[in-house]
Amino acid sequence: MACCPSLPEAGFAPLHHAAWCLRLHARMLAHGLPHYERAVAARKRRLFGPLRGNIAEIGPGAGVNLNYYSPAVQWTGVEPNPCLHPLLERKAAAAGLRGARIHLGVAETLPFAGASLDAVTSTLVLCTVRDLGQALQEIGRVLKPGGRFVFIEHIAEPESRWRAAAQRLVRPLWEAVFDGCQPHRDIGAALAAAGFAQIEATFFRAPLPLVGPHLAGYAVR
Repeated sequence: MACCPSLPEAGFAPLHHAAWCLRLHARMLAHGLPHYERAVAARKRRLFGPLRGNIAEIGPGAGVNLNYYSPAVQWTGVEPNPCLHPLLERKAAAAGLRGARIHLGVAETLPFAGASLDAVTSTLVLCTVRDLGQALQEIGRVLKPGGRFVFIEHIAEPESRWRAAAQRLVRPLWEAVFDGCQPHRDIGAALAAAGFAQIEATFFRAPLPLVGPHLAGYAVR
C-alpha cells in the first residue's frame, strides 16, 4: 500500500491513529488466509450469491467477499482502514461490481439513510467493533423492512471450558495484534437481543486457532 489518507479523529481507537499500524494491518489482510477462505467458500456462495439490490458490507478489509456477490448488486463498503481503499476499488472493479463505492467509517455510525438498504453483510468484523450493540442497532436502522443482515462471524467458545478460558486469557494480546479482535465475544446473544424479526444461524468450526467457533446465517429486520 503506497500511503494512507488522513484519519478522522472520531470513531477510532488510539491504536488506529498510527499510520504504520494501519499499513501493517492492510498488508496482513491483503495476504489473506487461503485455508480459511477455502473452508468457508461454500457458505459464502450460499449466503451472498442470492443477494440483490443495495448492499453495504461493513469492514470489507481486503475484499475477500467481492467475488461472491452478483454483478447486479449495488455494493458499498464501509471500511475504517483507508490503506485498504485502493485495493478494494481494484478488486470491486475486477469482480464486475460497477458503481461500487467505499466509505471511510465504522459500523456504529453507518453513512446511510434509515430503511435504505436491502442487505448488510459482515465476515469476521463484529469481533472488532467498539460497541457491538450499537453496531447491530445501526444495521437494523439502515435495513429496509424484510432486509437481511448476512454474517459469518467467530463467537465465544460454547462447548469447551478450557478453550473458553483460553479465549479470555489471550484477549489483551490478541486484541492488540489483530486490530481490536475480541475472541470471546458472545455474538449470538447480541444478535438475539438486537430486535431482529427472525434469525437463522448455523454453528460450525472453522480452521482457526482459538476463534474456530463460528456462526453463519442471516437476521431479518
